[in-house]
Amino acid sequence: MGKIAIIGAGASGCFCAVCIKAARPDADVTVFEAGLKPMAKLALTGGGRCNLTNTFSGVGNLRDVYPRGFNLMKRVLSSFGPDDCREWFEKEGVRLYSQPDGRVFPVSDDAMEIVGLLAEKMRRSGVELRCRHKVMGIRKEEKFIVDIEGRPQFEADAVVVASGGGTAGLLESIGLKTVPQVPSLFSFRIEDRSLRPLMGSVSPSAVLGLAGTGFKSRGELLITDWGLSGPAVLRLSSYAAGWLAENEYKAELTVNWPGAGENEVREWLRETAVANGLKQMGSVHPEGLSGRLWKHILSRAGIREDLRWAELGSKGTNRCVASLTSDVYRITGRCRFKDEFVTCGGVDLSEVNASTMESRKVPGLFLTGEVLDVDAVTGGFNLQAAWSTAYVAAVSIMERI
Repeated sequence: MGKIAIIGAGASGCFCAVCIKAARPDADVTVFEAGLKPMAKLALTGGGRCNLTNTFSGVGNLRDVYPRGFNLMKRVLSSFGPDDCREWFEKEGVRLYSQPDGRVFPVSDDAMEIVGLLAEKMRRSGVELRCRHKVMGIRKEEKFIVDIEGRPQFEADAVVVASGGGTAGLLESIGLKTVPQVPSLFSFRIEDRSLRPLMGSVSPSAVLGLAGTGFKSRGELLITDWGLSGPAVLRLSSYAAGWLAENEYKAELTVNWPGAGENEVREWLRETAVANGLKQMGSVHPEGLSGRLWKHILSRAGIREDLRWAELGSKGTNRCVASLTSDVYRITGRCRFKDEFVTCGGVDLSEVNASTMESRKVPGLFLTGEVLDVDAVTGGFNLQAAWSTAYVAAVSIMERI
């Protein structure tokens, strides 16, 4: 395996190249990229700040953050986990910091620091980077034949496919089974005009669900000019990516604004009515919800803002409880999350040896990153999957050189 072709110059492909050359400086590594420059998507992650991993400190079950591929991720994280990732980048001179929610960023808050580091390490180690080289197909003969649009074929002893979402079809011709790729991590378009005046309002710990399904999520909910976004929505879109695609991104969304149970909400309403009987309903709102949002919830419940708390009554209480804990909105479509785009689907994981990231059917063919049917919720988990699968593939290749 002296000659290695890596298809895709994203985070996973470039990291794999760097890891191979670090251990085997004499390895012949060529990276093919269809775009104009490497790591274009990495430069946009975390809003340009590069949320390169997560501490995983609040993760009780990998299934919660990796809706698809959590078993494979358990294996690869044991070889190169978040601590290994932070140590690797810090040894390369990147100072990092962690946020309370576990997200990890460079102190510079600049994704280009990570892009620049990997690009420079590839250049110095002798990795050949060929941008504007779109790979059209891969064949296995005595060696691998890589077909490149408008350019001569390339022969390689081993191939790493790290070409990201939307490219799994490249591997079907070589006999690998794939799962249809559909978008993940997106916000919800909601045409309800009553939400528009609330743009920018936040519910810090809302619970969302899709009616008629078991999909639920909890987290911060943000009202936007097109509908709803924030971590709670992105997490739900990840959990239900396939279902939402099958239903053409149309569904009934249930919203529990305070993220509390019905009994807890009912008790809060009772205590508030006792303590503030002569005050108007619109003047006293639940902790964590803004006055504007509270008035919207009252309107949804059909309750006047100027109604005295002492006048709420049992029927009004029931309507308030329903509006707070099971408000319903119609999702009419999806919106991309900033400039980032993640897909679920890809190469079926039954095709891959999780210990090596090598194809079970095609020896010498390795698969890393988003081309696999592995994806995560937002928070640095997708990039960790890119680093981890790339590292495992690189180690396996290095053992054979």
